Amino acid sequence: MSLFAKCLKCSFDFNKREVMRHLVLGMRLLFLLISLTVTAAVSAQDDTALLAAKIFDTSYIFQGDVLIKTRDGNTISAIVVRKKLVTSPLPSILQFTIYARNDDRDLINLKETVDHGYVGVIAYTRGKYRSKSAIIPYEYDAQDAYAVIDWISQQAWSDGGVGMMGGSYAGFTQWAAVKTLHPALKTIVPSAAGGPGFGLPMENNIFINPNYEWAFHVTNNKTMDDTVYNEEGRTRFRNMRNTWWETGKAYRTIDQIDGQANPLLQRWLQHPSYDAYWQSMVPFREDFAQINIPVLAFDCYYNDSQGSSLHYLQEHAKYRPNSEDYLIIGPYSHFGSQRGGDTAVYGVENPPNALFDYKHITYAWFDYVLNNADKPKVLKDKINYFVVGENKWRHASSLDKMHNTALTLFLTDTKQEEAYQLAALKPQQQGYLVQTVDFKDRTVSSGDFYPDPLIRKQLNTDDGFIFVSEPLKNDAIMNGAFEGEIVVKINKYDVDYGIRLYELLPNGDYVHLSYVVQRASYARDPSQRQLLTPNTIERLPIKGARLISKQIKKGSRFVVYIDINKNPFSQLNYGTGKDVSDETISDTKQMLKVKWFNSSYVTIPLLTLL
Repeated sequence: MSLFAKCLKCSFDFNKREVMRHLVLGMRLLFLLISLTVTAAVSAQDDTALLAAKIFDTSYIFQGDVLIKTRDGNTISAIVVRKKLVTSPLPSILQFTIYARNDDRDLINLKETVDHGYVGVIAYTRGKYRSKSAIIPYEYDAQDAYAVIDWISQQAWSDGGVGMMGGSYAGFTQWAAVKTLHPALKTIVPSAAGGPGFGLPMENNIFINPNYEWAFHVTNNKTMDDTVYNEEGRTRFRNMRNTWWETGKAYRTIDQIDGQANPLLQRWLQHPSYDAYWQSMVPFREDFAQINIPVLAFDCYYNDSQGSSLHYLQEHAKYRPNSEDYLIIGPYSHFGSQRGGDTAVYGVENPPNALFDYKHITYAWFDYVLNNADKPKVLKDKINYFVVGENKWRHASSLDKMHNTALTLFLTDTKQEEAYQLAALKPQQQGYLVQTVDFKDRTVSSGDFYPDPLIRKQLNTDDGFIFVSEPLKNDAIMNGAFEGEIVVKINKYDVDYGIRLYELLPNGDYVHLSYVVQRASYARDPSQRQLLTPNTIERLPIKGARLISKQIKKGSRFVVYIDINKNPFSQLNYGTGKDVSDETISDTKQMLKVKWFNSSYVTIPLLTLL
């Protein structure tokens, strides 16, 4: 009970002097909290000034207190760095991010930008750093980016040209910025760009628990609350997750279990469809047609947000077919794509030639677009990708042109030792496999789809079905994302399921290739829920799997693993047809019964070498 609440209670039992004593204590506590908050913000700004003094000598002009007004009267806090002796206007490179850090990384990045011949600007989303506005991720970044670019273009040191760079959230803000394209914005260079509503905090309309604490990480203070991810914080959220899983309470109450309100999560849960709320944050459909600037994107095969990152490029190519978009992609993690690759990822080492010079390529690109220099030589075609196993870079004119054939394999009901046949021919007679799932039983979980480790000695065969192909007769390269169709009949209105694709090596090792997790009611259209008809055959498209380029050697087999998503790491879809966030374990009176029909199939894109 708070001190103020105690005061109200005391008013019935104590005299006025006692009540006043509690009020005074309460006010002192309130002023102390305000003082600590203000002190923390001022301290962070003072720290930045001290760091700047160490990084920038007298040949640089450092402005760390810039405030830019938005159209609706809020403010954006920015830092500007430029060379003192340069008097002619220059192009500017902007990073727009929610991550106002407590270290010198942003300042070092700004110095690199200036040393490459540009004005360096980093702006923090509204409410961060010196801004006194409320911190609201995603929602206002499109219009605020426009305001920042407009401000830059009007400065005496600006030649009117702006480029943007950055990864993850700062990748998202670049696509947000082109939703309403400012004339001064000439190019964007997003890396592993996030997609609100399309990749996080939900993936294919399924809310993912690891995104839960991120809201506190970025909104608890003006910089970053790193305690969210320390050991105590991880223990807290792990306990919350496990308690929710074990008690079977509604997903909407998960912050009550945590004991701290999560208003951002509650706002997001109001939009389980990819509706107008999410669509307003980045280009949507026809919006892509007006994006007439070149784009250089970086991405990776093992990127949690790959679906959103590549979605932007695919939609741009769809609505503006002649767009000048380039992609560099390889076997890296989410952060690896933002630093030139990883020497190892999920237990597998990368060869040296898989790495690339991220900074050199990025600034060479800016020189190409903003200063009429030659295009970076590494960009031999629109799609530049590293082939795992073959260990070489290849190039294609589009994502669709990465492959020249495809292998369609059917998920049959024909038993083959401990698995089922993944057959090249469609079964002549209709058949199916039956799966029963008891959501009340929390001793069994399923949905182990994450690609860590990349190589496994065996797969869990207890909670799904495994399908194994015949050995490949020739070498090939899997180039792209698998697609297909699931033919299913369930006794409920909805279901979440996962599909994983592996390469089974001749030595018995399983190599993770790709995966997708889907909510059946959104498989056809993520913007509109379409419930299934119980006990009726439904044909659901497989979309949104991870893209990869991997050499598949002669003698290897493809393996498909399909199961129901039932684990403590994401929402639980009990299939009632209600909003999944409102379902509880009491909705499990009837067990889920699934019939997987043998006309289900996956199509694997391949590049065959002549």
